[in-house]
Amino acid sequence: MLNWDDPLAGLTTRPTPAAKAAFTLDFESAAEPAPMPAAPASEPSLDSVALPDAAAGATGLENIEMGARRIQVDDKKIINCRADLNQLVPFKYHWAWQKYLDACANHWMPQEINMNADIALWKSADGLTEDERTIIKRNLGFFSTADSLVANNLVLAVYRHITNPECRQYLLRQAFEEALHTHAYQYVVESLGLDEGEVFNMYRELPAVARKAEWALPFTQYLSDPHFKTGTVENDQRLLRELIAFYVIFEGIFFYVGFTQILSMGRRNKMTGTAEQFQYIMRDESMHMNFGIDVINQIKVENPHLWSEGFKGEMIRMIREAVEIETQYAYDTMPRGILGLNAPMFKEYLEFIANRRCAQIGLPEQYPGVSNPFPWMSEVLDLKKEKNFFETRVTEYQTGGALSWD
Repeated sequence: MLNWDDPLAGLTTRPTPAAKAAFTLDFESAAEPAPMPAAPASEPSLDSVALPDAAAGATGLENIEMGARRIQVDDKKIINCRADLNQLVPFKYHWAWQKYLDACANHWMPQEINMNADIALWKSADGLTEDERTIIKRNLGFFSTADSLVANNLVLAVYRHITNPECRQYLLRQAFEEALHTHAYQYVVESLGLDEGEVFNMYRELPAVARKAEWALPFTQYLSDPHFKTGTVENDQRLLRELIAFYVIFEGIFFYVGFTQILSMGRRNKMTGTAEQFQYIMRDESMHMNFGIDVINQIKVENPHLWSEGFKGEMIRMIREAVEIETQYAYDTMPRGILGLNAPMFKEYLEFIANRRCAQIGLPEQYPGVSNPFPWMSEVLDLKKEKNFFETRVTEYQTGGALSWD
């Protein structure tokens, strides 16, 4: 007989006498269990219990409906879907499943990258200039917080409201990759012997870093409210606005000054291990952004009334504001030109990127005539680019099960 008062039972609260009676296990009579008493007429059966309205049709935790017809492809939608979210197939959005497979094939871990050259350079008195050290530390400070913000946003907000299982499958993989990126920044900080408190608290102490985090936080806070539900024009537009804020702006614009600065150091054979970490992170983030843009465009197709002229004007203003914020970040982190770069070059680069982001979600270009001052950044994103296997790993790293030996 289970002793409810035994501290080894692992109970943190004491059950009521009724609960003890209902759940007491008598192992001596287990061979002939007593029949289960019928539920009182006043208590509803499991089949008739309804979940709270906030969860209905949105979470994948709905009641099992025995004998319900099987899910059809046309039952599926990105948002406001009332089909069974536990049924992955049949696929409706094959692009989402393919992006999940591609992400799994491009798996990597921070510890696989050799940091010895970076450690030696960082410890050398004349290895790096103070401006170069500032770039490394400030970008580690921003990105270590930024990927945590994105991960929290995915887990606490976006996942709840995307009502498609193949898209959710990718979101789960993305959440893991955001954790992996935070791991990579921690690994660099630990390898270089940096002050962890300084780096990880930079978003609360350095205005250049804080401004971007402060810009993003309100979007997550709306959707993470447990009482928030999609299904109205206002709330559906809130979700669409939040997706644009994180995928198009936060990951698609706010990351690019830092990526360019760190990867430029790697091109000059400085901090090559850190640059390689950032190269893999940038590749992941590019895939995240492209997935998010596909989701945004699919929501627009399924809900054209959300993409009103007023809403489009608001999104244009958001993107233009983001360009200003990220341009200021370039000036704050690079007050003097180094590495063949200067802040005015970044202003043009960000305007070039913003034009591309606008085109990707069906908005008019905002900065006519700008060009890309860093064409080599496009090469970094080319997943087919190979390196000398004996010097470093190939950029297009794949897990063994995904490799083709033909």
